[in-house]
Amino acid sequence: MDTLGGIVALPYVDEHTTVVAAEADAVWSGIGDVLDRSFGGPGAARYARLVGCADRAASGPRPLAEGSTLPGFRVVSVVPGRELVLCGRHRFSSYALIFRLEPAGPGRSRLRAETRALFPGLAGGLYRRLVIGTGGHAAGMRRLLSAIRRRSL
Repeated sequence: MDTLGGIVALPYVDEHTTVVAAEADAVWSGIGDVLDRSFGGPGAARYARLVGCADRAASGPRPLAEGSTLPGFRVVSVVPGRELVLCGRHRFSSYALIFRLEPAGPGRSRLRAETRALFPGLAGGLYRRLVIGTGGHAAGMRRLLSAIRRRSL
């Protein structure tokens, strides 16, 4: 599932949006910084090992580029200042997180984060219930977008 076609085939989970009072370049930089800070620590690496993620450590070029990794994610596509596509897989799910950045007026940018995921089998269904059904994923995405918004100002 490292092709864009494979990502598009994943079922849609949700999308979260925020408007940032900053130009796209500042928000783009903020995305990379916040992702590295949020997923680059030892807690994320431990979780990635626990659930059997394919990518368990941060590696590759920074700013994030195709082939860069974070625990749980691999960068599969980058259009600087516009779109960042991350994908991942572990024993309970195959998933993608797609960040899209677009103008929202003078000095403002709209940041959208779309999640797509497949949760196969009984264990996948239970994991989906735990992560998505409890609202934990949505709360985490709101915190992530808020951190990007604060970092971009």
